[in-house]
Amino acid sequence: MSDSTSAAPVVLDLWCDLECPDCHRALDDVRALRARYGDRVEMRLRHFPLEKHKHAFAAAQAAEEAVEQGQGWPYIEALLARTDELGRTGDPVLLDVARELGLDTEEFDTALIDGRHLLIVDADHAEGKAIGVTGTPTYVIGEERLDGGKSQEGLRERIEEIIDRTLAARDR
Repeated sequence: MSDSTSAAPVVLDLWCDLECPDCHRALDDVRALRARYGDRVEMRLRHFPLEKHKHAFAAAQAAEEAVEQGQGWPYIEALLARTDELGRTGDPVLLDVARELGLDTEEFDTALIDGRHLLIVDADHAEGKAIGVTGTPTYVIGEERLDGGKSQEGLRERIEEIIDRTLAARDR
């Protein structure tokens, strides 16, 4: 077994709707998991905008533009902290968050208009549906899927158990 294989991080996919109040509540768990595991876990935001949230699709595209500008997670966390405001106000919040992080808001505006990130968002959504994601947040680690949309009670502990078990098996 090569060192590069054993050093590969555990992948945790977080299927998320950036206007979702449950995803907003999951933000503390996301931060705690990132702090606990650092680079041993690669947390990937996967887009699953729900139809009931009319600004979620644009928010997903905006998050991809933030990734392109090198501020993916800071943008995602800042936006998740403002899900209520996004629901009330819509697209202006997407640009406000970008401005607060010092991102190129003109480029954000253009990206939302020209739809350059549509394919990524659509592909994530299709993949989520294909693996059985029905709500957000949903966490997927390997073959295990945990639905945080139903209840977040004890969810972080279950995620940590799976990650710890995966890391231990990998490091054997």
